[in-house]
Amino acid sequence: MPELPEVETVRRGLEQKISNFSIQKVEVLKERSIASEGGSRTFLSRLKGLKVVKWSRRGKYLIASLQKQNSSNSFKSHGGWLIVHLRMTGQFQIHQKPCIPCSHTRVRFWDKEGTELRFVDMRNFGQLWWIEPNSYPSENIQGLKTLGPEPFSEEFNSSYLKRKLKGKTRSIKSALLDQTIVAGTGNIYADESLFAAGILPTRESGKIKEFELNKLCVKLVEILKISIGEGGTTFSDFRDLEGLNGNYGGQSLVYRRENEPCKKCGTKIKRQKIAGRSTHWCPQCQL
Repeated sequence: MPELPEVETVRRGLEQKISNFSIQKVEVLKERSIASEGGSRTFLSRLKGLKVVKWSRRGKYLIASLQKQNSSNSFKSHGGWLIVHLRMTGQFQIHQKPCIPCSHTRVRFWDKEGTELRFVDMRNFGQLWWIEPNSYPSENIQGLKTLGPEPFSEEFNSSYLKRKLKGKTRSIKSALLDQTIVAGTGNIYADESLFAAGILPTRESGKIKEFELNKLCVKLVEILKISIGEGGTTFSDFRDLEGLNGNYGGQSLVYRRENEPCKKCGTKIKRQKIAGRSTHWCPQCQL
């Protein structure tokens, strides 16, 4: 599943290429892709004629701010939001010229010049919402309601983690995957940041000292920034708007390196399922 760096990479691509995109036509090819109230019928009728003016990100959610055209043909009034969660295999494609959609195409948007923004999702778990202008995305989408702070925010620090994890017996790996604790972190960057901080992923989160949590916060932010700079990670399905793989995967120190030598000490990397996810660590470097 795309994590924070991958979603941020897509957001930046959309902001660069699909800003000021006036939606003239929408086609929904798969009903289950539309998660907002009223289904595809409302989604189609409300989005037509709106203009995408800004793309933002919250956790793993993409949020497009929309404007409505007024009587003078200028876009002034608020038109609500278009929300997207890529889930496991969702991706956007931009097509400047008409072309036949692949079988995994779920939703298509066109502007008045005929440029198409296409949502493609092989596993078909991705979701799109239209949220009306007199409401807020966080009031309508359960996943947004409960999100923890962004890793780059001032709120995310060792004191915050210490408070949230106090008395918890769950593993620190499980805690990092919990989107109510920190938004956007998933399997790849949890493994990599725990390795960088020297923390064993199976340790009880409530027993980790604050100086260790401080190192974990610092390393998580560092690794996320590096990955964003590399366009995210591609181990299977992730592609950016140009159809390119993320480049961070080749830099991973533990993730998907089971039985390979640790790049720091040479010890073989271990793998175990924790919280239902494959977890990788070095038994020598992480305590």
